[in-house]
Amino acid sequence: MTLRLDATRLAGRFESVFGAAADGVWQAPGRVNLIGEHTDYNEGFVLPFAIDRTARVAVRLRSDSTIRLLSTFGNQGLTTVDARSLSRETARGWTKYPLGVVWALQQRGLDVGGLDLLLDSDVPRGAGLSSSHAIECAVITALNELAGADLGAGDMVLATQRAENDFVGAPTGIMDQSASLRGAAGHALFLDCRDQGIRLVPFDAESAGLVTLVIDTRVSHSHAGGGYADRRASCELGAEVLGVRALRDVGLEDLGEAGGLLDPVTFRRVRHVVTENERVLQTVKVLEGTGPEAIGPLLDASHASMRDDFEISCPELDLAVEAARAAGAIGARMTGGGFGGSAIALTPAAAEQQVRDAVGRAFAEAGYTAPDIFSVRPAAGAMRLA
Repeated sequence: MTLRLDATRLAGRFESVFGAAADGVWQAPGRVNLIGEHTDYNEGFVLPFAIDRTARVAVRLRSDSTIRLLSTFGNQGLTTVDARSLSRETARGWTKYPLGVVWALQQRGLDVGGLDLLLDSDVPRGAGLSSSHAIECAVITALNELAGADLGAGDMVLATQRAENDFVGAPTGIMDQSASLRGAAGHALFLDCRDQGIRLVPFDAESAGLVTLVIDTRVSHSHAGGGYADRRASCELGAEVLGVRALRDVGLEDLGEAGGLLDPVTFRRVRHVVTENERVLQTVKVLEGTGPEAIGPLLDASHASMRDDFEISCPELDLAVEAARAAGAIGARMTGGGFGGSAIALTPAAAEQQVRDAVGRAFAEAGYTAPDIFSVRPAAGAMRLA
């Protein structure tokens, strides 16, 4: 994780590197998905929230077609490419995310030309908190303003999805960028992935005496890997066999019949999506009624479904969830695409330290790399900082 640079220091660093002042500084947050995993590309329901960890970009448009990119982390150094010849094959490392955004805007008929960009981020990479989408959303927010594109949030969501799908090569849905672009402090974002309809749902854990802990297992994952694509293919097969547009259209009452039509593996994948959609709806109902202190069992059930039916957990994630629950968390689940990354544990504030300690001890006893454990809170979506 990098040390966070505020807007003034990032702008100063930009000027020292590129020899001219930035046109501005923009930021976009990572996200935690409270519940609703792998339902987004099935046109279902999700309930993420933007977090108080962000990617920040200082940007200056150029008068030529040169794109120069640099970050405050890693050892990739300055990357220089021509905006007229962007290709997925030549993009490397983190630069494929801003370059993918430029490419996606070009596909919409908007040629932003060249630019200089300096990136700083404190969203942990590979942790399932959508560090890549935070970069993309910061970049598209900047370019939308600087190029006078006048794209609405929904259009920016779709443009960044195209960047992910067709340039980066990750078959993701619209959840992550929706949370990053449309999130609000103190709220989760109830998103209908079929029509992009949203509703802000109060999620004020602190007022309920709770803290949301993120347990980064440090097991890195990638949406561009085969496991994610395989799960998506299983869902598409399930929808085809069941004769529906998407698994969103399969209800709990349909699972009995589905079990007789699908092979066992595909059925388990379908069952996860169908029951997860229902858990999202129930979580929204509870949050708008009783409050966050009553959603623990839904978080637990979600993790069990991802572990057993969708099979996207891993030993480190399972241990994080089990140890947190045993130490006093009221509910815990893995979050993100799976195969590594992070778990979240909704924990009474009075038990926070004992949960942190218990998870750390469990990892040490198992011989795993020590996890990074930190708290997050719902934060505002993408914006201009300076």
